[in-house]
Amino acid sequence: MARKEQAAAAASANPGRLKQIALTYKMTRRADPKIGFILAGVGIVTLGVLLAIGFLIGHPVYLGILGLLLAFLAMAIIFGRRAERAAFGQMEGQPGAAAAVLQNVGRGWTTTPAIAMNRSQDVIHRAVGKAGIVLVAEGNPNRLKSMLAAEKKKMARIVVDVPVHDLIVGDGEGQVPLKKLRTTMVKLPRVLSGPQVTTTNDRLRAMGDLMSNMPLPKGPMPKGMRMPRGGKMR
Repeated sequence: MARKEQAAAAASANPGRLKQIALTYKMTRRADPKIGFILAGVGIVTLGVLLAIGFLIGHPVYLGILGLLLAFLAMAIIFGRRAERAAFGQMEGQPGAAAAVLQNVGRGWTTTPAIAMNRSQDVIHRAVGKAGIVLVAEGNPNRLKSMLAAEKKKMARIVVDVPVHDLIVGDGEGQVPLKKLRTTMVKLPRVLSGPQVTTTNDRLRAMGDLMSNMPLPKGPMPKGMRMPRGGKMR
C-alpha cells in the first residue's frame, strides 16, 4: 500500500512540474520568440557532434546515448538562462522587483522586504548574510540616498561591528541592473560566520519589534514633548 501511495504521489507531482515547465516556456517565448529554434539547434548540434565522434571511434551507440543525455542537459541550461532573462525583462521597472530577486539569492541569506518606504513608493529591502547587511533600494536615486542614510543610522545603534552595503537598483551610473543584482550580492566578500549572521538577524528583528510595538500618539506630537527613557510613553 505504501508503494502504491508513493507511486500515486509521484504521478500526481509530474503533471504539476510539466505544467510549470510549459508555463515557463510560454512566458519565455513571449519575450524571446526564437527560443524554440534555439533549443532545437542546441540539441541537434550536441547530439550530432557526439554521434560523429562515435562513428569515428567505432562506438556510435554509446556516444549516441551520451550525446542524447548531453543534448538534453545543454537544452536545459540554455532554457534556464533564457527564461531567467525573460523574467527579469518583465519584472524590470515594476515596484518590488528587487524583492523578488532577493528571495532567490540563495541559501545563507535572510531577506526582509520593504523595511522603509515613502509616499512616492521608493522602497528599501534588507538582506543579511555572511557578507553582512545589504540594503537594496529601488526608486528615485536622489530620494533614496537620504532614506539609506537614515536606515544606516538606525541600524548603527544595534549592529555596530557588521558591515553594511547599499545597492540602488537601476541602469544609471553607480547603480546595479536588476539582472545583475543576485550576482553582485554573491560576489560580496564573506566576513561573518554562521553564528554572527544569526545574531545579526536576531538584533535586527528585535529592533523591528521595538519600533512596531512602541506606542505613538495619534496625530502630530505636541511641541516640547519628550520621549520618556526606555521608549515607553505614559
